[in-house]
Amino acid sequence: MRNWACGISPSAAAFAALGLLVCAGYGVAQTPEALSSPSALKKLSLEQLMDVEVTSVSKRAEKLSETASAIQVITDEDIRRSGASSLPEALRLASNLEVAQVDSRQWAISARGFNSTTANKLLVLIDGRAVYTPLYAGVFWDVQDTMLEDIDRIEVISGPGATLWGANAVNGVINITTKNAKETQGLLLLGGGGTELRDFGGLRYGGALASNVFYRVYGKYFDRDSAVLPSGQDATNNWRMGQGGFRLDREDSDVNLLIGRRRRERRQCARPMDPQNVAGFGFQTAILL
Repeated sequence: MRNWACGISPSAAAFAALGLLVCAGYGVAQTPEALSSPSALKKLSLEQLMDVEVTSVSKRAEKLSETASAIQVITDEDIRRSGASSLPEALRLASNLEVAQVDSRQWAISARGFNSTTANKLLVLIDGRAVYTPLYAGVFWDVQDTMLEDIDRIEVISGPGATLWGANAVNGVINITTKNAKETQGLLLLGGGGTELRDFGGLRYGGALASNVFYRVYGKYFDRDSAVLPSGQDATNNWRMGQGGFRLDREDSDVNLLIGRRRRERRQCARPMDPQNVAGFGFQTAILL
C-alpha cells in the first residue's frame, strides 16, 4: 500500500517542484537589468512595451500608453541597428516625419506636407533646448550634430503642441534626449568610411570628478563626398566637419550642469542634384573599452 502525504502523488509533487523552479527562474529573469537587453525586450507583450516612459507630451514622465498625443519613440538601440550616421538619418525611423536629403549636406525635414529646406513648423529640442535659428525659425540640420552613441531616445510628437511648448510647435515636436554622463563612462572609439561618407571617426571619454559628479568629452570628424548631378557631373558640394563637446552632470540633480559644443567645418558651393544619386555604402566600427 502506498503512503501519499496529503493526498498528493510523488509524480504530482515532482511536477509541482518543477513548476516552482520555473516560476523562480522567471522571477529572477524579470529584473530591470535583464529587461534592458534586446532579447528580453522581444519577449515583452504589447502592453509591457507601452509602459515606456516619455516626457515630451506633458513635460513630465508618463507612460507611453497614457499620453494624450500621437507620439513615436526612437530608442538608442533603434539608432544603432539602423546604421544611421547623422541625426537626420536617424529621424527617418519616425513614420510621422517627412525626411528628404537635398544634397550632400542639406536636409528637408517636416510633417504634414510642405516640406523644404526652410520648413519651420516643427519645434526641435536637444536636451530641452530649442535649436531653431532666429533667421527664419527653421533648423540648420547640417550643424545640429552629436555623437549618436550618446543619444538616449528621440521622441516625435505629431500634431500641434503650441499650447504646451509655445512657438514653432505647429505640426509637431522633436525632442532629442542624450544620455546622462554617468551612463557613458570609459573610452569609446569609432570609425569607418565608404563612398558618400568617405571617412569618419569619433572619440569619447567619460569619467568622474567626484562621487556624484560625472563628465564626458568627445570629438568627431567626417568627410562627405560630393553628390552627382543628373548629367553625371560632380555637384562640387563635398564638405567636412569636426566637432567637439562635453557634458557635466551631478547625480543628486535632475538638471545637467553644463553642456557645450564647438565645431569647425569646410564646404564647397552646392549645386542642385538628383536625390536618387545620394545613396552610397560604407562601414562602421566601434570599440568600447
